[in-house]
Amino acid sequence: MTAALVAGLLAGYGIAVPVGAVATYLVSLTARTSLRTGVCAALGVATADGLYALVAALGGSALAAALRPVLVPLRWASALVLAFLAVRGAVTAVRHHRGHRLATRSTPPPPSAARAYLALLGITLLNPTTVIYFAALVLGTRATDAVSPLEQGVFVLAAFAASASWQLLLAGGGALLGRLLTGRRGRLVTALVSSGVILLLAVKMLL
Repeated sequence: MTAALVAGLLAGYGIAVPVGAVATYLVSLTARTSLRTGVCAALGVATADGLYALVAALGGSALAAALRPVLVPLRWASALVLAFLAVRGAVTAVRHHRGHRLATRSTPPPPSAARAYLALLGITLLNPTTVIYFAALVLGTRATDAVSPLEQGVFVLAAFAASASWQLLLAGGGALLGRLLTGRRGRLVTALVSSGVILLLAVKMLL
């Protein structure tokens, strides 16, 4: 139970911490509208992460028996996928930091709280990195043991809670936090921290 909780928290923070386009929009939206709108938008992002965690957890358990004969290659493949995501995130952050490529785009009028939730939910669901990340994580760490529905639930809820806490932190910080974390240095630091978490998870599944 504790292992599922910790794994879910690490997974949630690992995918949520990088400050990219969605997080930047979340912070600026909160600064331009209200905390209520920002909170709803943050929960939209966290809901998408939670849904992907649920799909990955259910899929991982269902495929565990079939994948058992190829457990070692699967574990290595999953670790390599996570490592690739971590390295790609770090390299992209460094390139953007060095190239000063922080493009500014015109944004439409700020949505209502409900529309902000649905918009951020949809945007996050369209991000393939999220589902690949959770699928690789669950398949790589859960294929050796039978996982109970309760442990699956704990993993999914923990991943959702971790993502929600980070997104709510961004929203709650408003304009001040936005100036800090959406700048070049903030993007670089958060992306490198997230890449480090993902790499630690990849190494853990091989030990």
